Amino acid sequence: MKRIILGVLVLLSVACKNKVADTKDEIVLWPPYSDSLDVALNADHANPRMRYKLIQSKVLDKNAVFLPLYPEVQKLSEQEYRTLKPLILEQNILTIRHHLDIGELTYEKLVLFYLYRIYKYELDTTTTLNTIITLNKDVVDQARKLDELKKNGNESGVKHPIYGMPILLKDNINTKEMPTTAGSIALKGNVTDDAFIVKRLKENGALILGKVNLSEWAYFLCTGCPVGYSAVGGQTLNPYGRKVFETGGSSAGSGTAVAANYAVAAVGTETSGSILSPSSQNSVVGLKPTMGLLSRTGIVPISSTLDTPGPMAKNVRDAAILLDAMMGKDTADSKSVAIDIGVLAAPLTENGLKGMRFGVLKRLFETNAIYKNAIDKLREEGCVIVEITPPKVSMKGFISILNIDMKHDLPAYLKNRTKKILPIKDVPSAIAYNAIDSVTRIPYGQALFRGIVADTTTVEELAVIRHDLEKSGRRYFDDAIDSHNLDSILSINNYDAGYAAVAKYPALTVPMGYKETGEPISLTFIAKQFKEADLLRYASGFEAVSKVRKAPKGYN
Repeated sequence: MKRIILGVLVLLSVACKNKVADTKDEIVLWPPYSDSLDVALNADHANPRMRYKLIQSKVLDKNAVFLPLYPEVQKLSEQEYRTLKPLILEQNILTIRHHLDIGELTYEKLVLFYLYRIYKYELDTTTTLNTIITLNKDVVDQARKLDELKKNGNESGVKHPIYGMPILLKDNINTKEMPTTAGSIALKGNVTDDAFIVKRLKENGALILGKVNLSEWAYFLCTGCPVGYSAVGGQTLNPYGRKVFETGGSSAGSGTAVAANYAVAAVGTETSGSILSPSSQNSVVGLKPTMGLLSRTGIVPISSTLDTPGPMAKNVRDAAILLDAMMGKDTADSKSVAIDIGVLAAPLTENGLKGMRFGVLKRLFETNAIYKNAIDKLREEGCVIVEITPPKVSMKGFISILNIDMKHDLPAYLKNRTKKILPIKDVPSAIAYNAIDSVTRIPYGQALFRGIVADTTTVEELAVIRHDLEKSGRRYFDDAIDSHNLDSILSINNYDAGYAAVAKYPALTVPMGYKETGEPISLTFIAKQFKEADLLRYASGFEAVSKVRKAPKGYN
């Protein structure tokens, strides 16, 4: 049918590069776009992992993603958006909650504000981060229902702070409103019920805004490939330096979305570094909790030994609120525990630093000026600083934990947690499916998938590996913690994530500055099991005295 163009509108009344073509038959929010020039400009990047083969997904229809809510977003004018900015942008949950409680803000306006930002930046080829994979088409109606309850005086007497807060989820976390793809084309049609942690979020009143991009299969697919890339979502980009800095992985979309203020907070997942890395790279707070504190039921797995979801937020208090809202005993997860460790109150403590004893990694203290400056600030606040050199411990067999776990855990997920027939049922069938169209489905190969099939480690051998690695990981931290009576060990970014993973210890990373290039860098607190409240208190104290986090310039 011949398309008669009636006019060209600037998207949402802002000066974006991409125009909205309003035609008799359709509205085109994302016109055809070739990323070949962008790819060519990165061909000589100093980091080989950033020499991209493509940036835009070959299969994601952004118009299909963004058109359903476009009529709603249009209702918010540019002037209204600017009026809402000081109430919401870079504000913490308790501040936003206050604006809601006194009537300066509605739940509907809160949701529309974040959607407006997503449409403004994600539909512009010069600012898109390729962060959003799908949006919850019902989220505005859900927000209106909360406003109606409030208007009629029917809100519950005691609301969790997460109530009404728009949250984004990494797209390996099951939601019944939206497909769960893990970034893989094989799972594009994956229909599910809610993951346990999503049920908890909804029970506490959170609004699920949408799903975000990730390193495909949580970065357990290819070797040497870009972090933050998936066949479904394309290449996630870092708002502090698009195509300049890595996003970190595998929770790349969660980190970039929080940094760019696309939601109040986001949920990521970690096996070894997948929350800590993107949180650090995007200057946000990320917490990898103790194994069992949060359920893994309904999350596309790598390893039932090491996997865990966790909160990612702009500040420590919000991370604590999101963590608390997801907690609860899940009988379907054998590792799940029911424990109240006081995470909500922890970051509210005034200066929880004085007298704390922190182990500082000597190799980092002597070589990293930003780390040294952060440690000096802690010393000024009355902390006792002990320089340490952890023992050398063996991490032999680590990859086999991931290989053998995924060999068994993925088929179990596909059998028990999906509701439609999918083109794969296990890793071998996924390899075969991908090989049919390697250009579209696996442009960076699938070496790690092939390694899963090739690994002949037996169940008995794996039990020994698990035991030995947990012992090694705990020794790496405990030798210093026990001998010097330390409260926490301080690292950088995800440098010691592997040791924390096998030890099953919690780790919390918080912004500590920026390199001369502008690349974010973070301070990471690590402690023994179920010490999350302590870590939140220490990190909140550091956050208060350092005050280093800055929103990315192009997204404020």
